[in-house]
Amino acid sequence: MKILSVIRKSLIEQLRSFWILILTISMAPFFVFVYYLILESYKPQYNLLLLNQDKGIEDFSHETNYGNFLVLAAKSVEQSKIDIPLRVKKIEERIEGMNLLKNRKADALIIIPEDFSECLHNLINKDEIKSIEIEFIGDLTNINYLVSAVWADEILNDYLAQITQRTKLVKVKETSLGLSGKIDEFDLYVPGLLILSIIMLMFSATIAIINEVENKTIIRLKLSKVTAFELLTGISTVQVLVGITAVILTLIVAVWLGFEINGAFAILILISILTSISIIAFSLIIAAITKTANEVLIVGNFPLLLFMFFSGAAFPIKGKELFSIAGYPITVQGFMSPTHAITALKKVLIMNMTLTDIIPEILILVALIIIYFLIGVWLFQLRHMKIV
Repeated sequence: MKILSVIRKSLIEQLRSFWILILTISMAPFFVFVYYLILESYKPQYNLLLLNQDKGIEDFSHETNYGNFLVLAAKSVEQSKIDIPLRVKKIEERIEGMNLLKNRKADALIIIPEDFSECLHNLINKDEIKSIEIEFIGDLTNINYLVSAVWADEILNDYLAQITQRTKLVKVKETSLGLSGKIDEFDLYVPGLLILSIIMLMFSATIAIINEVENKTIIRLKLSKVTAFELLTGISTVQVLVGITAVILTLIVAVWLGFEINGAFAILILISILTSISIIAFSLIIAAITKTANEVLIVGNFPLLLFMFFSGAAFPIKGKELFSIAGYPITVQGFMSPTHAITALKKVLIMNMTLTDIIPEILILVALIIIYFLIGVWLFQLRHMKIV
């Protein structure tokens, strides 16, 4: 069969293009390693400062300072919950805390008022009830302040409920969706990086196609009555194998660095195959408007960067919904196939969803493959497969 002959020829040519092959399958594993180093060097840590101005009270000839007890309670929370990146530090002067906040050496400053013990004493004994005013200081535009303030508020409410022996009116029960409660920031990047390994096929596939034009071997193929469909199908088969190899290599590096595979591995391979075909189909369009490998390296950079940075592969990104199809939102990024592949992988690897849950993404991927492929084959046939 002609397709098998083209596959065999394309496989040999791909192995000869050694450095392009190495670049294609190694770029995403390299990105995985770089992202891991970046995230490891900047693990979130929230620094909470406590300034106790409480004067305390004398009760039955015994001095009590509830502000000191609150500081101890905050420190006990820090020590008992190792998985919480919260650091609590007691300071003695307001100006000290302000300087630490301004120099970004702390995230939030909590000031316990002078009448804290008095107010709590009255509340416990149901005497004159006076609201307790505790001052929170920080940069309200800084996400670290917001997180620190939430923790401080939780610590304060728990402490007040314990001291006053009152049951909290609202107890929040948090249930994670899928495996989202068990993963870290590195795990969130892995689905996109797996798809990034496939996006790198754009150069490999385009050059594999355009080499036939540049080396004039396409003339022999035309004379042998090989159609554009047969030629492109044969080349695409080899490129899909390269794409699967890149995904598996990227996954191995991610697992080595701590990523845990969840969900069905078969679904991961299915998404990888469909995404590879879509990238190869798009590569046909680039090949149709270029004539040499040098032109591919110039022209191909623009769509490659678009697919890398605006589909959510390199960085999470969310676009504005333009319209929806049967309830499935379509954005500007939605016209790039990797966008839907990343969404599908996140559902499988993070939310632990099944094949049924990602049917919309699969249908959109198939639709984009057909659109890309029809445009690519038509342009390639028109530009390079005409027999003059």
